[in-house]
Amino acid sequence: MVNLTIDGKEIQVNEGMTLLGAAGKAGVDIPTLCWMKGLNDIASCRVCLVECDGELVASCNTPVREGMVVNTATPRVVAARRANVQTLMEGHRYECGTCVRQETCALRTLASEFNVSDSQFYLPEKAPWDESFPLIRDASKCIKCMRCVAECSKVQYCSVWEHSGSGPNMNVFAKDGLPIDAAGCALCGQCITHCPTGALTARDDTGKVMEALLDPEVMTVVQVAPAVRAAWGEGVGVAREDATPGRMASALRALGFDKVFDTDFAADLTIMEEGSEFVEFLGSDKPRPMFTSCCPGWVRFAKLHYPQFVAQLSSAKSPHQMEGAVVKNTLAAEADEAGKRIFVVSIMPCVAKKYECDVPQLATEKGSDVDAVLTVREFDRMLKMFRVDCGALEETDWDSPLGLSTGAGTIFGRTGGVMEAALRSAVFLITGENPDFSACDTTDSTPEKPWVSKHLEVAGTPVDIAVASGLGNTAKLLDALEAGEVHFDFVEIMACPGGCVGGGGQPIEFNKELAVERAANLNALDEADTLRYSHENPDVQKLYEDWVGKPLSHTSHEWLHTDQQTWDI
Repeated sequence: MVNLTIDGKEIQVNEGMTLLGAAGKAGVDIPTLCWMKGLNDIASCRVCLVECDGELVASCNTPVREGMVVNTATPRVVAARRANVQTLMEGHRYECGTCVRQETCALRTLASEFNVSDSQFYLPEKAPWDESFPLIRDASKCIKCMRCVAECSKVQYCSVWEHSGSGPNMNVFAKDGLPIDAAGCALCGQCITHCPTGALTARDDTGKVMEALLDPEVMTVVQVAPAVRAAWGEGVGVAREDATPGRMASALRALGFDKVFDTDFAADLTIMEEGSEFVEFLGSDKPRPMFTSCCPGWVRFAKLHYPQFVAQLSSAKSPHQMEGAVVKNTLAAEADEAGKRIFVVSIMPCVAKKYECDVPQLATEKGSDVDAVLTVREFDRMLKMFRVDCGALEETDWDSPLGLSTGAGTIFGRTGGVMEAALRSAVFLITGENPDFSACDTTDSTPEKPWVSKHLEVAGTPVDIAVASGLGNTAKLLDALEAGEVHFDFVEIMACPGGCVGGGGQPIEFNKELAVERAANLNALDEADTLRYSHENPDVQKLYEDWVGKPLSHTSHEWLHTDQQTWDI
């Protein structure tokens, strides 16, 4: 243990701890920009300076020493921090009024806190970028904090971002100077949610959706992913307990959508298809394991970095693509009678789904299954644009028949949820009884525990399952599978740490990871639901009765399945 004094308070901390960590233990808040716990302590931004024994040092990477006397808010410290923020702003394209990150930009917050004026700043030129790609980078807003580099290489194992030079001459760019679409990006969006400025954003598709809402010849249909209900209120100032699914449905109607559906319905539908597929798979001699396929970030990662496993993906489309296909097929007659075309919008916690909806292999003669994808951040911006007072809205139900869902569909939004939901129904399909089953949850994953696994006995059949979230953890699991170190029958993968609740399209709160809190919200909704098994969803049963026949039927394969091996990247 080490004894030191911070702002006059004597404390004792573990040897090896940084001054930033020690200050946190003492209840002293020190501003940071580039720092990320356990990932990035390069002290490039210099806004975490403190005065220690007469010297200014970066608190994020200075270890404690016995007898240190540290001051965190002297005039000298504040002046130095202010000068460093000003330096960062002088190299940053300053257009806060139109930036999509204006309310969540950590640099803007610090500039305001330190009273840094914008009158002296110039506007660096924007570098060329493929604006059609779902991930957008504006190098003129980059402050060279290296957070994107650290997150992509150390957590997500894609290493899309590289840097050269140092200090004011440092540059960050896509790997090997390649165009972004050739740099191995899985579109998980984690670099976006960890960027402190507007240098990294998702492509803005709100304009496309607005055009559809304004067109009298268009029937606008919107659907919302399971994880959205756990986070949408964060961006519009509604407390988590008040941001209910019913209030979210009312908010969507306030935007003018003609039909408001719940992707949880399609999550149940996905389980019927994927669960049935797994039951068939268990009785086959196909290579183990079968992988879930509902996460397009994982599918892209597999195709780009581990193509040897792509053939083992479930052929089930992701839930929102299934819902889009069902909408386009079952509402076609109604739309034709009204002289309208159907435009399906998905509100997703995900950036990769912007890519997925444009995959040519997920389109038919009726067009794409889904016409546009909005992140939760875009949804929240539209609510502000329309001046919707979300907290004052009355709750309403989702439209039928594609709005009823079960708790199994709801937990799709957190890591382990797809596995649990699939096995709830797979066990029923094998035994005829609903199981009491809890799947693996990886929200507490550590470097020493990159995935979790279970051994099950289902009607005398041994089943080994594993769950991983985050692409770094996924890579470790795939490497172990390829080396023959582990063997599983069924594996769930989510590209984002914690699953969709931690998705790259979710609301951003600087230096806060909210996946665990959001997942607890979904678990509570599941536990409170009167229906908790996908096969018990009466609307899913009716869809099979009226349209699809049964899981894995010919119509099912036409509407609800795909071959990811053929997908364009």
